Formats: sequence, structure tokens, C-alpha cells
Amino acid sequence: MSEERPIRGVLLAHGIMARGMADAVWKISGVDRDVLHPLSNDGKSPQTLQEELDTLIGDRRAVIFTDLPSGSCALAAQISCRKECDRVVVFGVNLPILLDFVFNRHLPLNELVPRLLEKGRLSLRSAPEIPPHAGRPVSG
Repeated sequence: MSEERPIRGVLLAHGIMARGMADAVWKISGVDRDVLHPLSNDGKSPQTLQEELDTLIGDRRAVIFTDLPSGSCALAAQISCRKECDRVVVFGVNLPILLDFVFNRHLPLNELVPRLLEKGRLSLRSAPEIPPHAGRPVSG
């Protein structure tokens, strides 16, 4: 396997979420559709999903993005990664993570994945910002 091939992205999610998020990434970033592959769990067992992942990824390095850290999508992704050391699952995907992935997929997995996780964490905010202590009773 060549380390110079960009990492393949697979977005594995419930219902039509995978297709919708991938479509948003394609439109915002302008990248080829081959960069991020949507895969839905609709009507599929974890075993079927895992087999589809293995076929889709082949011998490439890959990041599998799932919507939840549990359930059929997460289980299939984790099983797929146990067999191959060049695969990583990122749970709780959001659009900022996916956009950062498509522009930085040339990085090694050990640099890319921490970057993606940090991007996801930093993108979670509220407006207006509410301090962590707001709404808690003050003891005294």
C-alpha cells in the first residue's frame, strides 16, 4: 500500500444523514465525490455494513465517520477497523470535521485524527456563550 495515496473517507450514518452531510461537504468544498463516500445503514445488519465498508475501502487507509458512538454503524465501523491497522473511526461526526478531513486527508493518520477531533470539539458552541457556572446555585 502506498502512503502517498490520500486517505479515503467513509461517512456511515443512520437513514439519509450520510448522503445529506456528504452532499453538503461536496457543495461547500468543491472536492470530487470520490473523496467522501456516504453509506447508510438502512435495512442492513452490522455484518452487511462491515462487508460493504471493507469492499469500499479496499486496501486504502481510511477514516470512517459515524453519527453515534454506538449502534449498528459504530459496531460495523469498529469491526472493520479491528482487521486493518490503517483504519480509524471518528464517532459523533459534524460538518466542520468533514470539511477539515477533505482538505487535510493527505496527512498521516496519527496527525489527521487528533486534528479532526479538536476541530469537532472547537466547533461546538452556543450563541450567546453561556459560562459553565451559569444557572448553578451559588453555595455559601
